Amino acid sequence: MKDLFSIVGKVAVVTGGSRGIGAMIARGFLENGAKVYISARKVEELNASAKALSAYGECIPIAADLGSQAGTEAFAKAIQEREPKIDILVNNAGASWGAPLDEFPEQGWDKVMQVNVKSIFFLTQMLLPQLRSAGSSDDPARVINIASINGITHPKLTNYSYSASKAAVIQLTRHMAVDLAKENININGIAPGFFPSKMTEYLIDELAERAPTSIPRARMGQPEDVAGTAIYLCSRASAWVCGHTLVLDGGSVAQAG
Repeated sequence: MKDLFSIVGKVAVVTGGSRGIGAMIARGFLENGAKVYISARKVEELNASAKALSAYGECIPIAADLGSQAGTEAFAKAIQEREPKIDILVNNAGASWGAPLDEFPEQGWDKVMQVNVKSIFFLTQMLLPQLRSAGSSDDPARVINIASINGITHPKLTNYSYSASKAAVIQLTRHMAVDLAKENININGIAPGFFPSKMTEYLIDELAERAPTSIPRARMGQPEDVAGTAIYLCSRASAWVCGHTLVLDGGSVAQAG
């Protein structure tokens, strides 16, 4: 029982791991004994993040643009060339787009759906051999898809494609989880509320001011919150959790009704 939450020695891949929630998860994995690959589009930022994260364990950067099928395939190939087994895949890379309803462009749908939905499906598909090799009945391989509370409740923003994509992530998580459970691959999701990140940067001051009254727990998310949830979903403690998306929001969705 004392090792229920251990991820020591596991190999993890965290897309979009150079900043925000991805970096928070990557650090949590590293500090708890996992070897972690992180990806991002911007090479300079990726390498700087990997260097900083390497203070906590073995962190390996691989530049990748999951905004295209070719970029997703190239990243999968780079992982396959390095690792015969992958214990953990965190599909965290994401994109957003905001525009008034009357002006929302097709590009705002294509980009967001490619990164937020298609890349999750196809990267997981491409890495199935590595995940199958790592999983066992007692300790399955894990896939975590990062959704959002915007896929559950009204976002109160004009991010139409983003909220739709995150709702799709939640359903895709259910669907793939059932199909892969028998192959010793557990798929679950996390639907974060408001965390400080590049994506929420333009809202941070407003959110920090509103948090004490608008979020039941009276604060924004902290790195330990998402890292702890991800570690739980990747450890023996959650081996029988399959196809669910854990809402990590300090009570915001419950309050919305």
